[in-house]
Amino acid sequence: MKTDKFNYDLPEYLIAQYPPSKRSDSKLLVAIESIKHQVFRDIENYINKGDLLILNKTSVIPARLHGEKSTGGKIEILLERFLSNHQTLTQVRSSRSPKVGAELVFAFKGKKFLATVIGRQDNFFILDWSDDPKYLFEQYGQIPLPPYMNRAAEKLDEERYETIYADPDKKESVAAPTAGMHFDQELLNALEDKGVEFGYVDLHVGAGTFKPVQTDHIEDHVIHKELVEVDSELINQVKRIKASKGKIIAVGTTSVRAVETAFQVEPSAFKGETSLFIYPGYKFKVVDHMITNFHLPKSSLLMLVAAFIGYEKMMDIYKTAIEKEYRFLSYGDAMLLKYHEV
Repeated sequence: MKTDKFNYDLPEYLIAQYPPSKRSDSKLLVAIESIKHQVFRDIENYINKGDLLILNKTSVIPARLHGEKSTGGKIEILLERFLSNHQTLTQVRSSRSPKVGAELVFAFKGKKFLATVIGRQDNFFILDWSDDPKYLFEQYGQIPLPPYMNRAAEKLDEERYETIYADPDKKESVAAPTAGMHFDQELLNALEDKGVEFGYVDLHVGAGTFKPVQTDHIEDHVIHKELVEVDSELINQVKRIKASKGKIIAVGTTSVRAVETAFQVEPSAFKGETSLFIYPGYKFKVVDHMITNFHLPKSSLLMLVAAFIGYEKMMDIYKTAIEKEYRFLSYGDAMLLKYHEV
């Protein structure tokens, strides 16, 4: 399938730069039978007792640091993941890419921290740190807002570029699972009182989530790998809810990718890297409803949505969303979709 089919014109003014004042005040496009235009808190009307809501409990680490090469050139780094107590996989932005052996210097509050480039992995650099990098990022890092937000991170982003159910012990994502950011405590409480069940996965969102598909055909694209953990408790919840005819509702594409990975062969707990690329033709094994934001043109996330509801329906929905001036991307509005096997 041609990648260009997943291109569309996204007006810049529809790219949300800030979140709404209240999480659940964002708009919700419901596409179950016909298209309906709602407010996100109305999602309570579509989720019933005995349904399972699958949430990604990962937490965002302040993954951006600014420093300089030992030779003096300015650099910006973006953490992809921790490899060990002293090594990271990292993007490095500078006028010239550092070579293996180059020293990078970071100075904060009179202290200097050193990192040495010891290798490459695709477009990433492997850095070896003189101190604990986890401490360094948590203390001095900046919230890694996506590149389409044309601004620096602000104080409000520390709270709002995160879900309210994020596990602080799972601070390993460089991007938020944004579909979950629409839920506030009032809405979660209402769903719990209604008898809705909650299940959790842990997928560490990497910077590759923003990378457009650049091959001519989507089948030739090599998708980014992400670390996933799906425990046996979630596996058993899914089996039980399916047996009782409840809906399996994944909150966000990260939750979809995580739980579908665990059910690829025999349903079992999974911990490791996933390279699952979901695009049209994929048959979903678990998820029958999905909550998701509006995605970038030519992105793998857009292809996942097309696999879920069909290409033509997806493009019609995006056309409608643009006409109705829905807000797009991370701080934008949401959709509730029902699986339609094509």
